[in-house]
Amino acid sequence: MSIRRLQLLDRTRRYFFSQCFVGLGNIALGSLLSDGKLLAGTAPQVENPLAPKPPHFRPRAKRVIYLFMAGGPSQFETWLYRPKLGELSGQPTPDSFLEGKRFAFMESFTKARPKLLGPTRKFQRHGQSGTWVSEVFPHMATVVDDLALVHSVVTENFNHAPAKLFVNTGSTRFGRPSMGAWVSYGLGSESQDLPTFVVLRSGEQTLMGGAYLWGSGFLPTTYQGVEFLRSAVPIPNLASPKGISIKRQAARLNAIRDLNLAHLAASGDPEISTRIASYEMAHRMQTSGPELMDLGSESQETLDLYGATPGESSFANNCLLARRMIERGVRFVQLYHTGWDHHGNRGNNLNEKLDEVALATDRPCAALIKDLKQRGLLDDTLVIWGGEFGRTPMGEVRETIGRNHHIENFPMWFAGAGVKPGQTIGGVDELGFFVTKDKVEVHDVQATILHLLGLDHTKLTFRYQGRNFRLTDVGGHLIKKLLADSTLV
Repeated sequence: MSIRRLQLLDRTRRYFFSQCFVGLGNIALGSLLSDGKLLAGTAPQVENPLAPKPPHFRPRAKRVIYLFMAGGPSQFETWLYRPKLGELSGQPTPDSFLEGKRFAFMESFTKARPKLLGPTRKFQRHGQSGTWVSEVFPHMATVVDDLALVHSVVTENFNHAPAKLFVNTGSTRFGRPSMGAWVSYGLGSESQDLPTFVVLRSGEQTLMGGAYLWGSGFLPTTYQGVEFLRSAVPIPNLASPKGISIKRQAARLNAIRDLNLAHLAASGDPEISTRIASYEMAHRMQTSGPELMDLGSESQETLDLYGATPGESSFANNCLLARRMIERGVRFVQLYHTGWDHHGNRGNNLNEKLDEVALATDRPCAALIKDLKQRGLLDDTLVIWGGEFGRTPMGEVRETIGRNHHIENFPMWFAGAGVKPGQTIGGVDELGFFVTKDKVEVHDVQATILHLLGLDHTKLTFRYQGRNFRLTDVGGHLIKKLLADSTLV
């Protein structure tokens, strides 16, 4: 038998269809790929993994802006007014509140019971709703009637990284898809020129959990969040290298695309479609990206409203960018601001450090609500504020005033599409330890967010390792009191 004949016997059917560009192979390949998926006519067209997809039912929200306060804001200095705790401040914590409980940085209670710590800030009622708001949020106090405040959120882990993962991915383990990735997978994108899921960061401290918080996990990587960096060049590698003309760059991208198409036909790997879509998105963003990031086009009145300064890296700028992104079709924008972990260290406490982080976020958050509302965008945009857990009613013995991690209750607020505003949901005991009414699990929050986007959290699944996974695992119930329209329940 000749060597040539042996070589032909080794060729597979896949090799035949991917390598034979004339005759029967070309005809068959063209027929298979031209059915509106990869190739149409003579111009190669890759199926867009981010093409818009229909929701499961009529949505109230088209997009989400999630303001994540990393570190665990103290409810006792922000949203939860507990005068009884103030009356008993300095007294030993009752044994009944500590029995069977664990706290992240407190020693055994057999030696000495920790002392209660009353609120360190003044509270006052605001708005027609009469919502109690701390003095650290003077600007947010002006928009409380647009908010639905939930006091009774509980979580499962008292350490930062796993707690952040749980809120963002529905699991305390690395490797699960983030909420934004699930939304991108379920609904696709409304924008041709920008990613469907964008992440913006601010604050001086390290964000524990990092990119896993907006990763795609076992979903195709096209659904992961795209971080815009805190630098003079927020979108890396967007500009063409010096000396490379537009024509030359286009030729290079076309060549890469052709190679990827050939590889896709040979392997069928969906990650190649992701790679092709990423190259094409990056090319389009060379025009849309700089325009998006140019806050100089905003009026001075708008800049003053947010406290934003063009060219700076700040939470205020990020809030304004979030509004600009959703105007351009970005589906899910998540802002992370660190600095809320107030244990009582010299650089991390309930004194000046709380004032600093509150000052950095209060005005921009309120401005975002006002700006969206006056532009008519709040009607179909869901805005969320919250951290990974709360803080303890007792203080920690450190250099200055601080509180430990607390998973038994923490606050979140919601505003915009599908949310019934001007209400407070959930009850907490008079010392602020435990939920007494309307307990809300983290999976309930996730199920409700998906519901407002028109997605049934039990049906939004992805098969991996032999079973169907979902954001809410085996839990999740709608927060019915949060919803404005009872017909959606």
